[in-house]
Amino acid sequence: MSLLPNTSRRDFMKLAATAGGGLLLGFHGARAAAAEPMILDANAASAALDFNSFLAIAPNGTITIFSPNPEVGQGIKTAFPLIVAEELNVDWKQVNVVQAPLDTKKYERQVAGGSGSIPHSWKRLREAGATARVMLIGAAAQRWKVPAEACTAQNGMVLHKASGKKLSYGELAQDAAKLPVPQDVKLKEYKDFTLIGKTYKNVDNQAIITGKPLFGLDFYREGMLFAMVQRPKAFGMKVKSVDATQAKAMPGIIDVVTFRNNVAVVGKSTWQVKKAREVLKVEYEAEGALESTADHNRLFDELLNGSEATVRRQDGDVEAAFKSAAKVVKSEYQCPFLPHNPLEPMNFFAHVREDGAELIGPTQTPERARGEAAKYLGLPPEKITVEMTRMGGGFGRRLAADYVMDAVEVSKLAKAPVKVIWTREDDMTAGNYRPAVKYRFEAALDAKGNMIGYKLRGVGINAGNPTREQNFPSGAVPNLLIDSVEHKSPITTGPWRAPITNFLAYAEQSFLDEVAEAAGKDPVQFRQDLLEQAKKTPTGDVKYDLDRMIAVTKLAAEKSGWGKKKGPDGKPLAQGFSLYYSHLSYVAQVGEVVMEKGKPVVKKIHAAVDCGVVINQSGARQQVMGGIVDGMGHAMYGNMTFKDGAPDQSNFNSFRLIRVNEIPEVEVHFVNNGMDPTGLGEPALPPTGAAVSNAIFKATGKRLYKQPFVEEEPFKGIS
Repeated sequence: MSLLPNTSRRDFMKLAATAGGGLLLGFHGARAAAAEPMILDANAASAALDFNSFLAIAPNGTITIFSPNPEVGQGIKTAFPLIVAEELNVDWKQVNVVQAPLDTKKYERQVAGGSGSIPHSWKRLREAGATARVMLIGAAAQRWKVPAEACTAQNGMVLHKASGKKLSYGELAQDAAKLPVPQDVKLKEYKDFTLIGKTYKNVDNQAIITGKPLFGLDFYREGMLFAMVQRPKAFGMKVKSVDATQAKAMPGIIDVVTFRNNVAVVGKSTWQVKKAREVLKVEYEAEGALESTADHNRLFDELLNGSEATVRRQDGDVEAAFKSAAKVVKSEYQCPFLPHNPLEPMNFFAHVREDGAELIGPTQTPERARGEAAKYLGLPPEKITVEMTRMGGGFGRRLAADYVMDAVEVSKLAKAPVKVIWTREDDMTAGNYRPAVKYRFEAALDAKGNMIGYKLRGVGINAGNPTREQNFPSGAVPNLLIDSVEHKSPITTGPWRAPITNFLAYAEQSFLDEVAEAAGKDPVQFRQDLLEQAKKTPTGDVKYDLDRMIAVTKLAAEKSGWGKKKGPDGKPLAQGFSLYYSHLSYVAQVGEVVMEKGKPVVKKIHAAVDCGVVINQSGARQQVMGGIVDGMGHAMYGNMTFKDGAPDQSNFNSFRLIRVNEIPEVEVHFVNNGMDPTGLGEPALPPTGAAVSNAIFKATGKRLYKQPFVEEEPFKGIS
C-alpha cells in the first residue's frame, strides 16, 4: 500500500475535490485485475491505494483515466484511454486524460520504445474498462431489483429497456464502489466496437496549439537554477584542465562544476549560463583513437573481406548452391551515422536532497532514469519520484538516461534544484547516433531464375548485430548464410527509430530488386513467389506471418496500380516496391518517381499496413505518414560524418533535412483483419528507403548503393 506519487497528487486532489463521492477504480498492469474500489471524498487524496492504472468516475459523469506510458508524439495518451472508454461504453467527450507518473508497483511497462505499448497493454486496458462497466451495471440492477443481464450500458448510462429506466455512471458511482470486483469479465466482440477504429483528435492538441506548458522545456519551478554542460569536442577525448575564472565572474553564475568528463555552468537563467559556457577554458587530451569517417570506410572493406564473423543463421549448403548457380548477383550497400534531432533538445529537471530526489522531464524510459539515479545517489528507488512531461520527439534518443544524469549529478554538486538544457549543437554533437553500417549481399540463381542461395554480411560501427536474421527472406531460400562483424568505436551509438531495420530494410529490399531484375522477373511477383515457396516448403523457422505479408504485398500493388500507370511522358510510371516486417507489423510500399529537369522527383508513396486493429484512424495515419517522411528524408539527405573524432555537422545549416516542398503525397491503406493491434510508431519507416531507391532506378536506370541518395548519381548538384 502506498500513497499516490507526489507528482500526480495535485491532479488527483483536483479530481477528488470535484468527484464528491465518485467511483475510483484501479487496475493492476500485470494481471489487469481491479483493486478494491474507493469512494472519493474530501479525504480520498490522502488515502493509501494499491492500484496501478486509474479510472475515476465523478458524479457529473466525467471519466478520468490516468495514462501511464510516456507520450512522445506516438499518440499513446489518446489511444490508451480510447481502449478503456470502448469497453466502458462511455461517450468520448466525457473522458478526461491525465498523465500518470512513474510507479512500477502500479504500472508494469512505462516505456515508449519498440512500438510495444499497445501490444502489451491492449488486453489489460480493455479488461479495466469492462470491469468498471460490469460493476456499474450491477449497481443499477440492484437499485432497480432486476437481473444484471436485463441491463445494458451505453454512452455513460445504464439502461433497463423493459421499464425505460436509466441512470448515469455518475449517479451509480457510489453504489458501484460497494460491490465486489468481478473477475474474468467478458470483453466486447470487435464487431461491436463503437469508438475504436474511428478518427479522434489528440487529447493534447488544444494545449499544444495554445502553448500550454506540456513539454520538458516548458517546466519551471520558482527558485530552480539552470545549467549547460561543456562536453569534449571529439569522441575519444577527456578533460585535462579547466579554467572557469572568467565564467564564474559573469552575471548570474552560481557555480561551475566538473563531473563525468564534463564541465557544467550553473546559474540563474539559460542565457546567462550559455554565455558563461562560451568563455570556459577547457583543455582536452586524447584517451583513445580519434576516428574519422575515412577510417570507417577502410574498416568496412577490411571486415567485409575478413574471415572473422559471427554466424547469425545458416540454412542448407550455401557453398554448394553458389557453385551450381547459373547466375550470381553481388552488391554492397552502405548507410551513415545519423543524429536523432528531436525538435525538443535534451533537457531535464532534478532536485536531489539528502533523503531523496525528484526528477521531472521528457524520458522514454522513466524507470531507467530512476534506476540510474538511485544507483548514483545510493538511494532506494522508492525515494526517487519521476514525473513525465510530453516529449517533443525522441526517436530512441530519450531511451537513454545520460541527459537525466546530467541533471542529477549537477543538482547534487550544486546542492540545488537544477534544470539542465542542451542546445541544438549539444544535441547533434554529443548525441548517441544511429550506427554506420555496410552490407554485402550475394544471391545465387538457378537457370529458371529461382533464388537458391543467399548471403548477407553486415559490418557495423557499434551496431551490435546489424542484421535481422529471422526476417524475410529467411525461411524462403533453401540455402542461406547471414553473419555479422562489429567494430567498437568511441563514437556513441544507440537505438534510432526502428533500430537496425531502418537501414537494413533499404539494403535488403533494394538488393531483392536487383535479384529480381537479374532473374528477369517482376519485383512484386518475385517476392510473392518467395513467400509462396516459404509456405509450401519452408527452410528452417519462419518467424513472420506469411499470409499477412502476402496480403500487404497484394494490397500495395492493387492500390498503387502497380505496373499499370503512365507517367507524364506517356511511358510507364517509374514505381519502386518494398516490403518489410518489424515490430510485429507488416508494411508494403510503392514509391512513384517522375523526371523533372533531368532529376528524379518522388511524387507519391502508397503504403499498405497490417498492424491489426486500428485504434485511432487519425493517429495511425499520422504515424505511418510521419514514418514515411522520416524514412525518405533521412535516406535522401541525412549524413553525419567525423574528422578525428569530431562531428562535421553541428546544426541544420550543415545537416540536411527534408524540406516541405520535397514531401510527396502519401496514401495509406490499412488491412482490416480484426487481429489484436501491433506496433505502429516504427514499422512504416524501414520500407521507405527502398521504395524510393527502387523507383529512382526505374526512372534513371541507376542503382543507389549508399545513403544519403543526394550524394550519389543521379542527384549530383542538388543542394
